[in-house]
Amino acid sequence: MTESDTRAQLKYLRQAQIEQFNRDGYLRIPGFLGADQTDALLTRSKQLLEEFDIDNHPLTKFTTSDKTHVGDEYFLNSGDKIRYFLEEDAVDSSGKLTRDKSKAINKIGHALHELDPTFRKVTLENDKLKSLVQDLRFHHDPVALQSMVIFKQPEIGGAVPEHNDSTFLYTSPPTALGFWIALEKCTSLNGALSFLPGSHLTTTITKRFVRCAGGGTGFEQLSLPLDNEVANKSTSEGKYLLEECDPGDLVLIHGSILHKSERNTSAHTRYAYTFHMIDSPPYATYDEKNWLQPTPDMPFSRVLGNAISVS
Repeated sequence: MTESDTRAQLKYLRQAQIEQFNRDGYLRIPGFLGADQTDALLTRSKQLLEEFDIDNHPLTKFTTSDKTHVGDEYFLNSGDKIRYFLEEDAVDSSGKLTRDKSKAINKIGHALHELDPTFRKVTLENDKLKSLVQDLRFHHDPVALQSMVIFKQPEIGGAVPEHNDSTFLYTSPPTALGFWIALEKCTSLNGALSFLPGSHLTTTITKRFVRCAGGGTGFEQLSLPLDNEVANKSTSEGKYLLEECDPGDLVLIHGSILHKSERNTSAHTRYAYTFHMIDSPPYATYDEKNWLQPTPDMPFSRVLGNAISVS
C-alpha cells in the first residue's frame, strides 16, 4: 500500500497528526467531544460524586508513591466495578473527611466504560473513536480497560510524578495507549498534563506494577538485554511541555512516554475522563501478574469488530 493510498483511507485523523503522535509520543486533538457529550460526562461525574456513600467506604486513598501505592482488596477488585478512591489529604488521622465528600475524591474507576451508559457511549459506542483507532494503527485488535474520572480536587489534588503508562498496564510487548479527555479547562494552575516529547523512543520499560503474592501491590523489575543501556530518562535530559486543554479535548498518550502533572494549587477542579487500550493475543500478552484483571463476566471489551493490519 502506497503512502497516498494510506492517506486516502484515513477516516478521522490527518496524516500530519499521525506523524506528530509517532514523533512526540502524544497528541492533543482539540474538540474531540462536542459540548453536549462533554457536558454529559461532566454532569454524570458530579452525580457519581453525590452518590458516594462515605459511611460504607473503606477509606481507600489513591497514592502514586512507589513505596505506598494503593493495593487493598477494594482497589484490586475494582476492574469490573465502579469504585471511589480518596485524595491523600482528604482524610485526617482519625479517619474523618477533612472536607465535603464531593471534594474528597481523587478518582472513580475502573469499569465506568462498561457499567455506566454515559461513559460507555463515549468509549465503546463511539464511531469517531473507532475511526481514530483505525487511523492511528497503533494496535491490531485493541481492547479497552481501566476507565476513570480523575478529579484533581482544588488545593489538595495531588501531583502525579514522572511515569509511563506501560509500567502500570504492562503487556509483552508493551502496547498501552491512553485516552485522556478534559471535562474542564486544564491549566498550569490546576494540574494540566506535561509531557517529555520523544521520550517514548528512548525509554525502556524497566519495571511493572504487579499484584504481590502475599497481597497488595508492588513493582517488579524487568529483565533487560545485556547490551541495553537505556533506562527511563529523567527530566534533566529533556524539557517537559505543558499541554493545556479545553473541555472536550482528547490527548492520546503513548504507553512509553514520560509524563506527569503538578498539584492543583488553585480553587478550581480539573475533571478528566481517561481510559486505556492494549493489544490482544496473539499480538500481545496481558498476564495474571497485572494488578487489574478481567473477569469471566467482564472480559476486556474489543474496540473494533475485526483485527486490522499494522505495517
